[in-house]
Amino acid sequence: MTESLPSDVADVLEVVLNSDNPVHAALRRQVPHLSVRARCTCGCGTAYFELDTTEVEPAPTGPSTVVAAQAQLVNEAGECPGEVLVFTQGGYLSWLEVCSWSDDVEVTLASLRPWLEARS
Repeated sequence: MTESLPSDVADVLEVVLNSDNPVHAALRRQVPHLSVRARCTCGCGTAYFELDTTEVEPAPTGPSTVVAAQAQLVNEAGECPGEVLVFTQGGYLSWLEVCSWSDDVEVTLASLRPWLEARS
């Protein structure tokens, strides 16, 4: 999607922001203007975005914080160890969160690579 984002973040946004969905299409137009301002320190891959809102229009998500996209993660064993959520604030991409539902399975953006390849 963009060269300015780390590849793990860009890959997830590419997969979870479906271009057939009008809200997702508007969010995809924001990605070239997006950068990562911070990452979670635990290593999960959660990324907090910086966006120049003067360069893009807000997506029609409303004025509050919204989960604009989400995808459950399914591993080779058919288990669902977590999910990825994309948040917006006021219609602008705000952060991408990697959620683990178990202490037994580590869910990180790096561990999502097979899942991303299967979905793209």
